[in-house]
Formats: sequence, structure tokens, C-alpha cells
Amino acid sequence: MSQAVAFGAKRGSDDKPGATRIPKAARVKNKTPAAMQITAEQILQEVTDRQLEKGAPPPKQPIRNEEELRDYKMRKRKTFEDNIRKNRGVMSNWIKYAEWEAGQKEIQRAESVFERALDEDHRNIGLWLKYAEMEMKNGQVNHARNLWNRGVTILPRADQFWFKFAYMEEMLGEVGKARQVFERWMEWEPQEQAWFSYIKMEMRYKEVERARKIYERFVQVHPVTKYWIKYAKFEEENGYLAAARNVYERGMEFFGDEHTDESFYMAFAKYEERQKEFERVRTIYKYAIDKLGKEKCTDLFKAYSQFEKRHGDRLAIDDVITSKRRLQYEEQLALNSKGL
Repeated sequence: MSQAVAFGAKRGSDDKPGATRIPKAARVKNKTPAAMQITAEQILQEVTDRQLEKGAPPPKQPIRNEEELRDYKMRKRKTFEDNIRKNRGVMSNWIKYAEWEAGQKEIQRAESVFERALDEDHRNIGLWLKYAEMEMKNGQVNHARNLWNRGVTILPRADQFWFKFAYMEEMLGEVGKARQVFERWMEWEPQEQAWFSYIKMEMRYKEVERARKIYERFVQVHPVTKYWIKYAKFEEENGYLAAARNVYERGMEFFGDEHTDESFYMAFAKYEERQKEFERVRTIYKYAIDKLGKEKCTDLFKAYSQFEKRHGDRLAIDDVITSKRRLQYEEQLALNSKGL
């Protein structure tokens, strides 16, 4: 008895020795045609569409001679022009067109496209930036310089134009021209970052005196205590110690008792402490506490106490505590007198 018979296996009609068995899943039971037929062309089109969705690049068209190149460029330009004609206000269409022309080394055509785009929207900052970037990338330095000049004239509040204009001149080694750009910019009294950029440029070339003069102009345009403090620290860091003290003293006069805040007094006191002028430090702290009052002196009292612990004696520390308590007492009396 064979092994198959022993285990109760049955042999079908097709189970002949040497015959290939067909899996059940591969057997077609319903042989009637489907209601919707799919052709081979449809399958190929579906595969192509899916490749395009995944970002697969379209097949490249081989260009064999000048005539085919002219035809290719003509078709591309017609496509770009059609897109622009449909919606002239979409700047991305103009930029793609101009960048394509630049990629073909057709710089004059690219400039023409950018100029037409500026006629449509001359306030589009991104358009100006792309235009200038194209000119600089292709070595059109004078064109880029003229373009920046036009940009800062038409849109003087566009800080990016000034920044890139000055940076371009500096990278070309034209520090004098970069300085002229900054000077033109400062006439518009821009935000603080513009002034700091100007100062940093001068410091890169060790022009400390020029930087000091810029700082002096800056604090007049932006009269904020934190900028006066930065100015004084700049003077100190560059070795102008008397000038740093002068900045603090002028700042106190400039802002007056009403507008000189706690941070300014503390910065002034710490400066004098670094110069080991301890009596000056005490005078500043006492004056500030007297003028500001308890509510505005939280950090000031703490700094004053720490100073006395470092450089004072027991009597000086007691004096700080007494001053603090006296202010608290006077304020409490004032509240009681008002019936609060």
C-alpha cells in the first residue's frame, strides 16, 4: 500500500505522475466579461500619472540641433506667457519665467521679464530680491547696484534692501560705498538693528571713532534707557572710561528723575563699582532709592545690599536696611493718611 493511500489521500483526474497542479486561487470560475473593460493604454496612463504625482521628472526631450533648440525655447516661452496672461498678478509665474531665461543665459530677456513684473507690482519685496539676486549671481554688479538704488528710493522702509545693498558693497571690498549706503539709510531713522549693523561694520574695520559717533546719533534718535546703557558699556569696553561715565551722567540729565528707571541706576552703580569708586556707588544707590521709592526699588535694594556686603562694613549694611524700612514706614503713613 502506497503512503498516499495509507493517509487517505485522493488522486484526482489531473493528478497524473509528472502533471503540474494549478492552485485553486488561479482558477477562473466566472468567465463572463466585466461590465467595464480596461485597456492596456489606460493602465499605462495610470502608471504615468502616479509617477508624476510622486514627483518623477518627465522624460527629457533630446535636442539635436539649433533649430530644435529654438523650437523648444519658443514653446516654453509661449507656456510662460500664457500663464502670465491668465493671471498677471501672480508674481511666482513671472519669477519662474525670468529664472528660466537666466538659466538659458538669456540675461537681457530675464531682465525684461523682471521689469515687466515690476510694472505690475513694484511694491513686491520678494520680486526685487529675486531680481537683484539674479543680477549678482550672473556678475552684473553695476546692474545690481542700480537696482538696489531704485529699490531703496521707491521703498525706503524695506530694511532688507538696505541690508543687502550694504552687504553687497562690503563683500566687493567697497567699504566706502557700504558706508554711504548706511548713511543714506540712517537719514530715515530706522529701527535699532540697522544702527547696530552699521556700528558692527565699522568695528570690523577697527573704526572705533566712527562707531562712537554712530552710537551718539543712535541714542538721540532712539532715546531709551537700555540703549544709553549699551552706549556706556561700549565706551567702557573700548577703554573710554571717562566717556562711559559721561554717558551715564548725561543719561540721568536727559531722562530726568521721572524717566530714569531702576536698570539705569543699577548699570551706573555697577560701572562705578568696576572702577572701584565705592563712594560714588553709594551716592548713586541712595539717590536712586530716594527718587524712585520702594515699589520701584526691589532689585535696587538687593544690589545695594550685596554691594555693601562685598565692600562695606556693618554700619553700612545697617544703613541699607534702615533706608528700606524708612521707605516702607513713610509709604504706610501716606496710605493711612488717605484712609486706605
